[in-house]
Amino acid sequence: MRWVNEYKKSLKLLEVEEILDVYFYRPLAFLVVKLVYPTRITPNQLTFAAISAGVTAGFFYASGTRKGTIIGALFFLLFNILDCSDGQLARLKKNGTPEGRIIDGIADYISEFAVFAGIAIGFHKSSDQPHFLIILLVLSGMSIMVQNIMVDYYRTRFLDYVQGRTKTLEEGIDEYEKEYALLKNQKGSLMKKLIISLYLKYSALQSWFTVKRRSKEKIFSSPAEYYRKNRIIIRFWVLIGPTAQITAIIICSFFCRFDIFFWLILAGFNSLALVLRIIQKRIDRSLIASY
Repeated sequence: MRWVNEYKKSLKLLEVEEILDVYFYRPLAFLVVKLVYPTRITPNQLTFAAISAGVTAGFFYASGTRKGTIIGALFFLLFNILDCSDGQLARLKKNGTPEGRIIDGIADYISEFAVFAGIAIGFHKSSDQPHFLIILLVLSGMSIMVQNIMVDYYRTRFLDYVQGRTKTLEEGIDEYEKEYALLKNQKGSLMKKLIISLYLKYSALQSWFTVKRRSKEKIFSSPAEYYRKNRIIIRFWVLIGPTAQITAIIICSFFCRFDIFFWLILAGFNSLALVLRIIQKRIDRSLIASY
């Protein structure tokens, strides 16, 4: 029972958790957390371990062989488990940092890029029509990036409003902009400057796909009202989250059927994202108060 309670504490709100995470990836990640909890291993170190697993997955995918593809899928599976464990460890130890969250996000893109690059190289080695498959892969990768940007934005915003965070997503970005302006005139802190710079560029792209952050309109509602109007749609948003995409790649890898993956992302997930975006805008309008 104690482990069950600790596991629940390691999660975010269930509404923003992906189903596969709650019942598969995060229980496995929790075992990793229990192993490293008594040690000096930090959440950031688990993040870098996840990156190593993701890059290794890309290396095996690049072989273009069935065996290499399956091994690559297993390493990609390991990546997602480790990627879940860093946040769980941070929540249990209460030692998470804003910079750590940014690094965690960067880790996802590094690993996914490595895997997609590996698959592209594998296509070039093993397929009679590599150029066509690579075009579909690139389109799928771009679609995944846009989907992840939207899911991350609405999930974070949901947590901001429902949990009544004193610093909302927009306010946090403003603080990072001020901090970056100060760091630009200081020597040293190159890594921190790079991390904040990447985050601000990502936030600008995120704003372009979701809402204009500098708009004169602002969502105004109580946590209860925001929860009531968004509790259903947020569950649909997380259906097309990173874990669903990664799992689709892994399953299709075992059968060497990347064509199914392309159709799922390009037709299925993109269509759902478009419908959700339209519905979300209507919900947002009902919560907007001009000032």
